Amino acid sequence: MYTFPLLFLLRHARSRNYVSESEVCKLESVPLDFGDYHPLKPITVTESKTKKMNRKGSTSSTSSSSSSSVMDPLSSVLDGTDPLSLFAAAADPVTTTATMDSTRKKRDKDDSSAVGSDFEPWSSKRGEILSRYTTTEKLSINLYMGSEKGKATTTGSAVSEKVRTRLEELDDLEEGSQKELLNLTQQDYMNRIEELNQSLKDAWSSDQKVKALKIVIQCSKLLSDTTVIQFYPSKFVLITDILDTFGKLVYERILSMCVDSRVSLPDNFSPESVNDTAKETCLNWFFKIASIRELIPRFYVEAAILKCNKFLSKTGISECLPRLTSMIRGIGDPLVAVYARAYLCRVGMEVAPQLKESLNKNFFDFLLTFKQIHGDTVQNQLVVQCVEIPLYLTLYSPAIDWILQCIAYHAPEVLLTEMMERCRKLGNNALLLNSVMSAFRAEFIAARSMDFIGMIKECDESGFPKHLLFRSLGLNLALADPPENDRLQILNEAWKVITKLKNPQDYINCAEVWVEYTCRHFTNREINTVLADVIKHMTPDRAFEDAYPQVNNLFCQICKNLMCIFLDEEKFLPFLDMFQKESVRVEVCKCIMESFIKHQQESTKDPVILNALLHICKTMHDSVNALTLEDEKRMLAALINGFIKMVSFGRDFEQQLSFYVEARSMFCNLEPVLVQLIHSVNQLAMETRKVMKGNHSRKTAAFVRACVAFCFITIPSLSSIFTRLNLYLHSGQVALANQCLSQADAFFKAAVSLVPEVPKMISVDGKMRPSDAFLLEFLCNFFSTLLVVPDHPEQGVLFLVRGLLNVIQDYTWEDNSDDKVRIYTNVLHLLSAMTQEAYIYHVDKVDSNDTLYGGDSKFLTEINKLCETVIAQILDHLKTLGKEEVCSYSDVILLQYQVMIAEQHSEVRVSFKLTGLSSGVV
Repeated sequence: MYTFPLLFLLRHARSRNYVSESEVCKLESVPLDFGDYHPLKPITVTESKTKKMNRKGSTSSTSSSSSSSVMDPLSSVLDGTDPLSLFAAAADPVTTTATMDSTRKKRDKDDSSAVGSDFEPWSSKRGEILSRYTTTEKLSINLYMGSEKGKATTTGSAVSEKVRTRLEELDDLEEGSQKELLNLTQQDYMNRIEELNQSLKDAWSSDQKVKALKIVIQCSKLLSDTTVIQFYPSKFVLITDILDTFGKLVYERILSMCVDSRVSLPDNFSPESVNDTAKETCLNWFFKIASIRELIPRFYVEAAILKCNKFLSKTGISECLPRLTSMIRGIGDPLVAVYARAYLCRVGMEVAPQLKESLNKNFFDFLLTFKQIHGDTVQNQLVVQCVEIPLYLTLYSPAIDWILQCIAYHAPEVLLTEMMERCRKLGNNALLLNSVMSAFRAEFIAARSMDFIGMIKECDESGFPKHLLFRSLGLNLALADPPENDRLQILNEAWKVITKLKNPQDYINCAEVWVEYTCRHFTNREINTVLADVIKHMTPDRAFEDAYPQVNNLFCQICKNLMCIFLDEEKFLPFLDMFQKESVRVEVCKCIMESFIKHQQESTKDPVILNALLHICKTMHDSVNALTLEDEKRMLAALINGFIKMVSFGRDFEQQLSFYVEARSMFCNLEPVLVQLIHSVNQLAMETRKVMKGNHSRKTAAFVRACVAFCFITIPSLSSIFTRLNLYLHSGQVALANQCLSQADAFFKAAVSLVPEVPKMISVDGKMRPSDAFLLEFLCNFFSTLLVVPDHPEQGVLFLVRGLLNVIQDYTWEDNSDDKVRIYTNVLHLLSAMTQEAYIYHVDKVDSNDTLYGGDSKFLTEINKLCETVIAQILDHLKTLGKEEVCSYSDVILLQYQVMIAEQHSEVRVSFKLTGLSSGVV
């Protein structure tokens, strides 16, 4: 144990000359020559090797080498060789597999990058097709049941017997080894297809290649079935997934045969570098496929392994593509044929994107047979299935769009001209015209906008509605600008068709596209006209309720291109009233406010704008309830605060304060908005002081007191206690700067009375943390302000400091915490500064205590008494720590050091004598 005999020697605080002390303590400025130095420049490491000769008169020869990167000591010791890598390299199979896998991944990456990133891959269209083309009718599927014949071959079997067995297995597929499943729902059908895909992988992994081929043939045959015709595009997607899997497995198997002595084929290998075994296996696969009797499975399976021609000859792919294109001519059903052409284009773009002639020939063959769509066979089929011709034509869209996308990729503009001519020869077929506008570059389409409008006018609307063509044209014009002289005529021609649409859904689908075009090229007059037309079409029978996403998108397009609040109020507010659903309405309001904050570069006081935006902000504010997430509240508050910051009435400060008062009444449920309003009003008071240069008139003094009253009334409504404390302090400083001394005292008294309410734990970023550190920070700032606060004539000497000390004394601090002592040392700093003849800083036109008391001895005596009380509290805390044996010797030394720091500002001296000190923890 140890005790603290206390000896006090009290004298007056020494005088301070702050100016001279600042000069003495100022750091010496040394010019720095940066030279080639830059903080982001790589570090240069110099390695020095010194050879010592002997201890006496030793000499050293030093060689230095520099490198731009830090050397790895392990690598330098091992001389660049990793022993684990050497050990792994000794295992030939593992190394071979790793080499092949890495090469395969690299090759797959190269293959995927054969076309640029601007080419939309098939995978991005897959999900859209599956979700769009659905059915509620029952489906059927043939499942492969397997066969006992030819599952295993004895070692001594002859090659001819093996071949004959495999041929028999292929024939077995046609002889009843299948099971037909009927009355399947769409989901059941998709599950069965996935089972076939998994069966294919399992058969391949178990080295049952013939079984895998049977599964692929069986799945390919399903593509000839159009009994549920509206589901055919989705069926095509599902079946071709299996074909893609099969093609990848075959290619990787043949590629694995080319790995010899851990050396794999280069990325651009030639057929001469392929060994005979791989070539023979590749030919064997093509021969198997050639023996398939039916056209459709033979075509699809060969197309799936088209890439394998690279192993046989350099011209294999270029020779096969025209032959496969000609094979499609034998498919009688035009829908089946067009999807076969789409699959061939898919494979062709993956393995040989440069062979555009074959792709073009593929599409032109389709154009020659396009008249089959209107033939008797197709029409009879549609009658049987009760499918209308418009619905039937939409089934062609995914295939034609994909074929034209492949053809139009990096195609010259002249190809578009050729396509347009062919469309004219076919009577401007709407289906083809729509696909052409969707496939070619928007710049090409925009340059020929009037030509396309003329072709659209001549289209037959019975099969494909014209409004979809105008929608496709509008999508292109949203990406590229047409000739300037044609822009108004284009809008008029398009809107003549759009405004005649009776179906609200068709109307809004087109209008949302053309609104963006209107915003980009025209003024508010044209946009108001468009909005009036939208209101006219969507208001009757509350049609907007079924088109909230489209109406919302239309409005967001306006917001992105201009500040919609500049629109005609007669059109803007009625349009906003269409959003009756609260969640949609709030999203629209958020979009408007984001647009305003983005586009509004200068502050505004336009009453029309303010009225509209206050209405919008009020809508967002009123959506807040007990279930609203905190992130949502923060987002809404940020948007409203952005609006408040942009409102300025210039020198009309009274109007500005009136706006803040109105905003406080409207946004009382969002605390961050109230905080922003308090800061804005304080800033308004300081702007007034700046204009008056600190010399307030009677009118401006009354106005500043009104600002102070606004803050004093608003702060208690906040829930966060530290927000209230800081705002009391900040507002009190503003009041003091504007010579509102009684109001400043009221703020500081409120802050003092609020300190006892500070909880022990507060929430910070969603986590509960002790509040002592935050309270210590606030009190230190408070002490700095109290130095310049003059005493109230009726409250006594240092009444605020005394009140704050009483609160600190009564506050329950954490056990074993030094925060209370830290606060008292800061109080000693404050009291020491108060004894100086001239304070280190002042508030303009406010007489602090150094002026009021003029160094009066009674005032200094009061300060010394407070110093005695504070130091006694510090020493009591030290004695408490010693009695409870809860601190170590180092803790005591630390507390002693804190008091010594305080003594630097005061001549109050404390002597410590430690007795009975034991080792370790006391």
